[in-house]
Order: sequence, then structure tokens, then C-alpha cells
Amino acid sequence: MTHPLIQTEQLTKSFFVNHRKLTAVRNLSFSIDQGQTLGLVGESGCGKSTLGRLLLRLYDPTSGKIFFHDRDITNFSDKQMKEVRRHMQMIFQDPFASLNPRMTIEAIIKEPLVIHAIGSSDEQKKQVINLLDLVNLPKGSLGRFPHEFSGGQRQRIGIARALALHPELIVCDEPISALDVSIQAQIANLLLSLQKEFHLTYLYIAHDLAMVKVLASRVAVMYLGEFVEIGPVDDLYTHPQHPYTQILLSSVPHHDPIQERARPQTILQGEPPSPLELPKGCPFSSRCPKAQSICFEKKPMLTEVSKDHQASCFFANCI
Repeated sequence: MTHPLIQTEQLTKSFFVNHRKLTAVRNLSFSIDQGQTLGLVGESGCGKSTLGRLLLRLYDPTSGKIFFHDRDITNFSDKQMKEVRRHMQMIFQDPFASLNPRMTIEAIIKEPLVIHAIGSSDEQKKQVINLLDLVNLPKGSLGRFPHEFSGGQRQRIGIARALALHPELIVCDEPISALDVSIQAQIANLLLSLQKEFHLTYLYIAHDLAMVKVLASRVAVMYLGEFVEIGPVDDLYTHPQHPYTQILLSSVPHHDPIQERARPQTILQGEPPSPLELPKGCPFSSRCPKAQSICFEKKPMLTEVSKDHQASCFFANCI
């Protein structure tokens, strides 16, 4: 029986831009079960990375609640969060910017162990060697610096660092998007094998819907700070209910060139409305090819369209 590792209730995060309120994440309630992966997809600027940082309390929520192992961590102090963060880590998008260029690989991977005072110096070094082996990097990497490694190797170093404290939850913030296509599959396979070996739970943030289908057990589609659809990966990819999800999926290339030429494609028109001035009705109405009058007047709620599958569209199951 699965149990939620992390869950939120009406989670909201607002920033102030030139004295105007910008809500990047709006009233999100969801959970991720232990050992599962929630794929989070959507256009740049929709709030995906903000949500990932909220779960780790790198940002304080404006309102709402965050529960980790059923403990409300929303208002935990920095001291309380230090203990919790042993169990939650992050893999960053840019393997070039996320590693300190002045630190050796040994120092980078060992740093979480030093901060949390885990083990002696010799024990920490042994753990670093084990972590390098886990991500398929040689022991000889210890004294080298980040600039001596390729992008894929640097991301493996970032993964090793994230694993140092034996976390339960890892937020993967587009961990392969900055890498060559030839390397992306290697890192994705590494994440899958590590999840299986250590029963890890992932929030996997990405643009690549094809890769999300391989890695995720559930998928949430985000638009302007809200989920417009969330459900099991197979159901959502086979029977997408929101027009935005359908348009995103239509852009995923098919591996068969004949089927690729034959399948219909819908081009997403226009730009998202400003998050500073959201429209009255459905946030997607100005770009939706199937919008009707009600869509411009009333905002749809996220409602169940099939088992464990929700969408915020007045015409879900009719599309």
C-alpha cells in the first residue's frame, strides 16, 4: 500500500514585481506517494521551478500548507528544516552553474556530510567514493575540478551530491535539458535505476513530454501557476482532457516517420496572459481553439474526469 510522502493544501506563492503582486503558484493541492514520480510539465514561466523550491522550503509559501511524512513543515524554522532537508534534496538544471568551480569533486560531494556532521573525515571520503561508483564515475575524479568534466559527468556529480544524505524525496529541476541528446537517456536511466534501488520519490520537472512518459508514474500539467490536468501517465497521455494538454502532446514527435507525417498537429497560438493581469474566466481561454462563451466568463475547477484523473475544463470528456 502506497502512502503520500509529501502533500500540499492550497499552496500559493506570490512575489511583488514593481509593487504589483505576481502569483507564481496558485492554490495547488496534490500529493506524491513514496517511491513514485510526479512529472511536472508546462511552458517556461508557468511556476514549475517555484513549486519545486516551495516543496523543499527554499521559498516560504505565501499561504497553504506542506506536509512531509504527515508533518506540517510549512512554518518550520531554519533549524527544524535543516533536519528535514536531510530527507529531501534537489538536482539542478544547469550542471555548469550548480557546482562550485573552486571546489574539488570530493569536497562538493562531501559538503552535505560536513554540514550535517555525519561521520569522520575518513568515513566521509569512503562515502564519496561509494557515491562516485554509484553514478559511474571513477575514483580518480576525487581531486579534480568541475571544469575538467563534460556536462553529463557534471550532472552525475550533482546526482551523487544529492544522494549523499540518503534522501527520500528528490526534486529534479529539468536535470537533462542542458545536456546533449546523446547523454540525456543515460542520465534518465541512471535516475530510474537509483529510484528502484533506493525507493526514491521524485518531482520531475521537464519540458520533454516524451522523457516524462518514461520516467513518471503520474503527470501534472501546469499553466500560469495552476494545474490544468493531473492523472496517471498512461491515462493522461492516451486520453488527455484539457486542450492545453492535447496541444502539448501533439508536439511530441512520433518515432515512426510515416505516422509522424500523418498525425494531426495543433500549434499553440499566442502568448500566455500576464500573470499580473489574469483573465476573468479560464486562464487558457484566450489561446484555446475550443473556447466557448462560458470559458471567458467563468473559471473551471479541477474536477475528476475518470479514476484518479482530473482536469479543469468545462468540456472535459466532451473534447
